[in-house]
Order: sequence, then C-alpha cells, then structure tokens
Amino acid sequence: MNAVETGATTSGLLRDCGLPRLEAELLLCSVLGCERVWLLAHAEEAIDTSNARSARARFARRRAGEPVSYITGRREFYGLALRVTPEVLIPRPETERLVELALERLPLVAPARVLELGTGSGAIAIALASERPGLAIVATDVSEAALALARRNACEHGAEIDFVLSDWFDALAPGQVDLIVSNPPYVAVGDAHLERGDLRFEPRVALVGGEDGLACIREIAARAQNWLRPNGWLLMEHGYDQGDRCVELLGSLGYAEVADFHDLAGQPRACAGAWRG
Repeated sequence: MNAVETGATTSGLLRDCGLPRLEAELLLCSVLGCERVWLLAHAEEAIDTSNARSARARFARRRAGEPVSYITGRREFYGLALRVTPEVLIPRPETERLVELALERLPLVAPARVLELGTGSGAIAIALASERPGLAIVATDVSEAALALARRNACEHGAEIDFVLSDWFDALAPGQVDLIVSNPPYVAVGDAHLERGDLRFEPRVALVGGEDGLACIREIAARAQNWLRPNGWLLMEHGYDQGDRCVELLGSLGYAEVADFHDLAGQPRACAGAWRG
C-alpha cells in the first residue's frame, strides 16, 4: 500500500499548482484515473506520495507550456476519447465543424466512399465512421507514427478505416469517391502564432502550409478533381483569415456550390465545393 503524503489532498494539490482550474483537474484526473466529478466529491481525499509526485510533475510540465493533451495522452473529439502524441496535431473543437459538414453531404444509409487527407490522430475519419458505420473510408498521412496512432484509435473505437501512407494523393490507386475531407497545414511560414501556446509543441509538418499558408490547400483542391465522382464534395479546413481566398480558389478551379462556413466561435473555418465532373 502506498504511503499517504502528509497534507496532500485533492483540493490542496489543485489549489497550489499554479494552473487554471480546468487544466489542473484534467491533469490530476489523468494521474488518479478518475473523472472530474470524483474530484468534486472527494475534495479532501488524501493523495498518496507517488500520485502526489506524479501530479506535481505534470503540473510543472504544463506550467512550462507543454499542451495538456500531450501530457495526458488524451483528447476528446466529437464525443470520442482519442489518444494523442507529439507526433500528431491536437484535435480541436473547431475541426468538429468539418465532421458536421461531411455528414450533411453523405447519405444516411446508402453506401458512400470517403477519403481523408492528412488524418493525424484519425479524429475526423473515426468520427465519421462512428456516425456512419457503413461508409468506406480511406485515410492517409505522410507520417508512419501518425498512422500507427490513428490505427490504434480506430481499433479502440471499432472504426473500420483503411489507413494508407501517402503524401496527399501520391500513393493512392485511382478511384472515385463521394467526399474528400482534409484539415491540411494552413499556417503561413513565419506566422507569430507558431511561437505561442500549444503550437510551439505541435509538429510543424502538420501546421505550416507555405509562405502564405495556402500551398497545401491549393494542391489538394487542384488534384481532388481526379478522385471525386461527379457531384462529389471537397471539404477543407482553413485559417480564420483565409475563407475568401479559399472560396475564390475553388471557384476558379470549376467547383460548384462553393461556400464557406463558420465554426461555433463565429470564425470562418471550412470551405466546401462540389465537383460536377
């Protein structure tokens, strides 16, 4: 039985950690293996020495700037608990908008084929598979480490997805799909945000999209036409200030029904277009 540290309680650790309450609770829960509601009901629970030491170490890592999700190894996305590592971008709530837009454009019961480009942790593909188990989904990434993590996440959620190592479309066999979805790198080289907050710790290959941030978006939009069936859809996430340029890009490439959509925070977030073939 582990020794109980004198004076170490749930509330005491949270009070003295020097972090916002929510972050501190998530980190302490990751050590204790409990839910946040347990912390409320056991505020004066004595914490053993080993767990107290582990909690303080995690608090210190967060104070140094490391993202909470990398410390805990977990992130919730579209109601799914996913594993995350520093090899992948941390799934964010605004990206859930892509899932919603995709589901609106896919049949409820009829079979359909979906291609996700740059899957990372597998968040988008797994969310789609969880909502529509009948979809045939292929998800690609240029990173073996990312694909290994995505496969593990998919397995844990019972999602049937074909994961392929590919630089965008390069390793894919020809074939038509009903929808292509991607959250590509869209931060411009030299953007000051890259040196702030969680972005400092995330993989640059998943963030930086060329001099103006649109290099990957341009490549995907131009090449997607060769994989989309007639009336198939392309959906891409973009930066808060890139919506108008993405709409103009898709229109110039011949996509129809081009529109831009805001996330829950009211920021321009995703562009959609239909390819008539």
